Amino acid sequence: MVDGSRRGPIAWIVVSALSIALAACAPRAAPPSPSRLPDASGSVSAGTETTIVENLAAPWSIAFHDGVALISERDSARIVEVSDDGDVREVAVVDGVEPGGEGGLLGIAVHERYLYAYSTGADENRVQRFPLTGAPGSLGLGAPETILNGLAAASNHNGGRIAFGPDGTLYVTVGDAGDRESAQDPGSLSGKILRITPDGKVPADNPIAGSPVYSLGHRNPQGLAWDEDGTLYASEFGQDTWDELNVIEPGENYGWPVVEGIADRDEFIDPVQQWAPDAASPSGIAIAEGAVFIANLRGERLREVPLDDVSSYAEHFTEAYGRLRDVVVAPDGALWVLTNNTDGRGDPGDGDDRVIRVPLE
Repeated sequence: MVDGSRRGPIAWIVVSALSIALAACAPRAAPPSPSRLPDASGSVSAGTETTIVENLAAPWSIAFHDGVALISERDSARIVEVSDDGDVREVAVVDGVEPGGEGGLLGIAVHERYLYAYSTGADENRVQRFPLTGAPGSLGLGAPETILNGLAAASNHNGGRIAFGPDGTLYVTVGDAGDRESAQDPGSLSGKILRITPDGKVPADNPIAGSPVYSLGHRNPQGLAWDEDGTLYASEFGQDTWDELNVIEPGENYGWPVVEGIADRDEFIDPVQQWAPDAASPSGIAIAEGAVFIANLRGERLREVPLDDVSSYAEHFTEAYGRLRDVVVAPDGALWVLTNNTDGRGDPGDGDDRVIRVPLE
């Protein structure tokens, strides 16, 4: 990757999944898809993306509150407030965060004037919530309340994405923390997607009575989003063969470490899409305009999967802005895409890391 080749406006790129599914055993190749994003032949000119803010340090997650973006920084444990015109101010530094490897201050979410944060402490991952104080331009955080703790932490596979579903409960992705077999153990919280109430209790209608486990058999899920019908989609890092996009059903088993990718085995749920890790490493996802948008780290691209044909996809920004960690829908309907080149694995250029605003058609 040449640093200068991934800065500034670029033409949109749409490719067939056949170009990366090179393995002879690869099932279900994905045909190319028309894009919801503006491209050179569309109604909106190419290069309409704009940079909202620059010089963030290992940012991880974006959440909106009262129209203002809040962003977590993994290693500094800062929460910063970003206005539409790019002004940045520090809201708070989360106490007790011990960054290392892929751990630190990870996913954030906002619900009813609380900021929720997933972070790595001395010997665990946990979810805390903080009262949001003040108004946009002067936001602050009150005293923390830990609502979920005891999650296994490691130098990698920490999961870390949190999001409130349309049912008002909090969903939490937890990686296997390097203990592969824990993903198949329903008594372990590792390698799972969890579902809890806003104050950390287990919902009465969870698939396993008394347990926060919502689905199991995950390696390192890092993206959560719901469509208009309430269907939950999740992105997941594979090992060496396939990264995945899954439709999550309560109580179901997604196969790790027994299988990776599409296996056609009755006891496991297959992904609706899979990609080679060097073209993917999917992290945050968002759903807008009838498509799932997926931020990819190693693949350095924004992938778009249409909900009316989840076997196809389009690709954008390939190697243009480097590693992409998160994508969210802003209050005005545009996508905000978060780069992640300063996390120790990227190739940072001038201005990294940044937020890119991408208008939809």
